[in-house]
Amino acid sequence: MAYQIPRGTQDILPGEVEKWQFIEKKARDICRTYQYKEIRTPIFEHTELFLRSVGESTDIVQKEMYTFEDRKGRSITLRPEGTASTVRSFVEKKMFAAPEQPTKLYYIGPMFRYERPQAGRYRQFVQFGIEAIGSNDPAIDAEVISLAMELYKSTGLKNLKLVINSLGDPESRKAHKEALVSHFEPRIGEFCADCQNRLKTNPLRILDCKKDRDHELMAAAPSILEYLNEESNSYFSKVKSYLTDLNIPFTVDKNLVRGLDYYNHTAFEIMSDAEGFGAITTLAGGGRYNGLVESMGGPALPGIGFALSIERFLAAIEAEGIELPIAEGINCFIVTMGDQAKDRSVSLLRDLRKAGLTAEKDYENKKMKGQFKSADRLKARFVAVIGDDELEKNACALKDMETGEQKDVSLNELADYLKEKV
Repeated sequence: MAYQIPRGTQDILPGEVEKWQFIEKKARDICRTYQYKEIRTPIFEHTELFLRSVGESTDIVQKEMYTFEDRKGRSITLRPEGTASTVRSFVEKKMFAAPEQPTKLYYIGPMFRYERPQAGRYRQFVQFGIEAIGSNDPAIDAEVISLAMELYKSTGLKNLKLVINSLGDPESRKAHKEALVSHFEPRIGEFCADCQNRLKTNPLRILDCKKDRDHELMAAAPSILEYLNEESNSYFSKVKSYLTDLNIPFTVDKNLVRGLDYYNHTAFEIMSDAEGFGAITTLAGGGRYNGLVESMGGPALPGIGFALSIERFLAAIEAEGIELPIAEGINCFIVTMGDQAKDRSVSLLRDLRKAGLTAEKDYENKKMKGQFKSADRLKARFVAVIGDDELEKNACALKDMETGEQKDVSLNELADYLKEKV
């Protein structure tokens, strides 16, 4: 029987995985400059965590979660996003007691959603995300957005669009919710079944519907910006002011609501405007979630964060035709002639690697010509040739594959010589 990979997943093979490593290193390096620390949470959690945090009316909970019972009959879910697990850990481990706040965290890892697979979207996908928990300062909103934009731009991406909105505080959202119900209710029968259910549970999410996005009532829907109270309006103005100070262009979209129930105040998405990127242009999304920590049994602390898909990130890089500076090739390939040379190459290879050099040798008993072909395929900068004559002199014939220059080098000094050259 020939086994195949499950639908909606992918194998990331050598040659491609280096691009992932490059993006992940960029993310870690930028987080270090912004003082965000890595957190690693379980890949599965108790289902109740996501029901409470993500929201029972969301598509994620209703349609997309991988949920199962363990051997003790407990409901377990593969994590569909990273914020809930991070906040759960923040509360459970009492990170709020640390003297320095806000607590600034980041994560990189696989998430799982049962979606229809399409370009750049998988059922198992990798997210990078950050969370800043414990500050009501609108400057932290600008910092979170700035970090995301800096990460994208650090890879050379140019066709980026930042869209922001305010979802307001609970008072503003209540007034807006009543206006939305009044607006949609008379013609709700014209909308999909999901929207009909959302009218009573969370009418704001009607604006996020993909099926009915072109319905005439969508464009005419009451804007949350019209219902922001003075405090919410002032907060949003500050965020916009800070973004302007940071020279980050943005567009305000009154219909941007995000897909999770825990968002309030600032919401944002970063999109790709690259030609040929596809119909789904969103690269990253996030926002503020004041109240989420408290709903999980923690203190009444605010939070904000974002998450991005590494798959979408790489798709945007490809769409803009950017070549990532991935290091290729090895420092040295050892070519051997004769059994004694083969035996000596084992410890020589170890010495080169201990010196921090990338090195390889033949393990297939190839002829000398075949070994040189292997060195070419591995893009070796140097080839060290060892035969009986070289062993007598405790040396190798070292060839520089870039210049063609060749010279004898003592085996005892080979590592130091190569370190100087490379």
